[in-house]
Amino acid sequence: MSLSIIGFLTIVLIVALLISGRVSPLVAMVIPPIIAALIAGFSFNDLGEFFTSGLNSVMSVAVMFIFAIIFFGIMQDTGLFEPLINKMIALSRGNIIVVAVITVLIAVVAQLDGSGASTFLITIPALLPLYLRLRMNPYLLLLLIAGSAAVVNMVPWGGPLGRVASVLETDVTELWYPLIIIQVIGIVLMLILAISLGIREKRRILKQYGTLEIAADDQVEGQGMITSEVDTSLQRPKLLWVNAIIAIVVVGILVAGILPAGLAFLLGVAIVLPINYRTPKEQMARVQAHAPSALTMASIIISAGLFLGILNGTGMLVAIANDAVNILPAFLSSYLHIIIGVLGVPFDLLLSTDAYYFALFPVVEQIGLSFDIDSLSTGYAMIIGNIVGTFVSPLAPAVWLALGLSGLEMGKHLKYSFFWMWGLSIVLLFTAVALGIIAI
Repeated sequence: MSLSIIGFLTIVLIVALLISGRVSPLVAMVIPPIIAALIAGFSFNDLGEFFTSGLNSVMSVAVMFIFAIIFFGIMQDTGLFEPLINKMIALSRGNIIVVAVITVLIAVVAQLDGSGASTFLITIPALLPLYLRLRMNPYLLLLLIAGSAAVVNMVPWGGPLGRVASVLETDVTELWYPLIIIQVIGIVLMLILAISLGIREKRRILKQYGTLEIAADDQVEGQGMITSEVDTSLQRPKLLWVNAIIAIVVVGILVAGILPAGLAFLLGVAIVLPINYRTPKEQMARVQAHAPSALTMASIIISAGLFLGILNGTGMLVAIANDAVNILPAFLSSYLHIIIGVLGVPFDLLLSTDAYYFALFPVVEQIGLSFDIDSLSTGYAMIIGNIVGTFVSPLAPAVWLALGLSGLEMGKHLKYSFFWMWGLSIVLLFTAVALGIIAI
């Protein structure tokens, strides 16, 4: 059996297990790839090397997860977000549609640094309590942030454009200019989506609770990292501005890249603990309270490292990329870049970002050249078609950070967001064709 078939079946099985919710993500991302590697003829020694390689690629992310979740958990304990939530409710007057629109706008601004991780770190702790307070579906929050951040991620300092520019040996800024109009259209479409889904969400809440006031006043039980049932003895209202400044500085350090993200949050935890809680017993109690969530997500990230290590180390990802192009019927070859663009979001479930741009893209580009498809058109089609689905893929570490911060599940996020994101990518792709950015 070829590597591409084994790899494809393995990824399909993992995605199916995640969506079904019958096993934990840890089980889904450990057992199938190990069995696949053994079936492909690799030894236990090879598995050890794959694990080491995969672990090295995700360890910094896992460390960041641990201390980011603990840091924002402590910030929530101190009551840092309560005034913000109350102010946003007052400004929006509990208007579900306004909250959805605000979510898109905040995500757009937060993603300007090109880092999905920092976007989720900024938006989710601030907005999730508001969603829970208003009884809005937290998966709507993830959808709106993911779509908005992905559209903005077409900036030159974002990963995808840099990868394409390196393959084409072109200037990344020149590559970006034609995409600015696509970004603007994408943001407008996300605002329209926010309004339409906000209307749907408002109807659901009214049907379930009768009035928005009853829904907002109701107690929210056990959803994610943050709930409305807060232990007020842990709050520090007199230290509100001190905690706010610390949080802003930590996130600022993260965005500016002054320190590694894990170290920034570790320092943040080390600083806020003695400021807010005087005794070692109180300080360790706060760490222990949030450690289960932090370690759970870290274990999932390490499992994802094994998964990616095996797929990369065995050559399965490269084989999938090559065979996906080779099996295409000849009469469709002149439209290859459009076809790959349309399938860009599903490819996010099959290929890592590196495999998509460094393995699949060069092959598609070369085949396209033989049919007089210019390289830039191929590049734009693959960027626009794929980038919108970045933050619904289990292969993207930032998605797991978002899930850890919100306490939500990968399978449910996929079911809620996948087809909306795929539809958005297809609309943007054909908009680019209509505007002449992509030639056919």
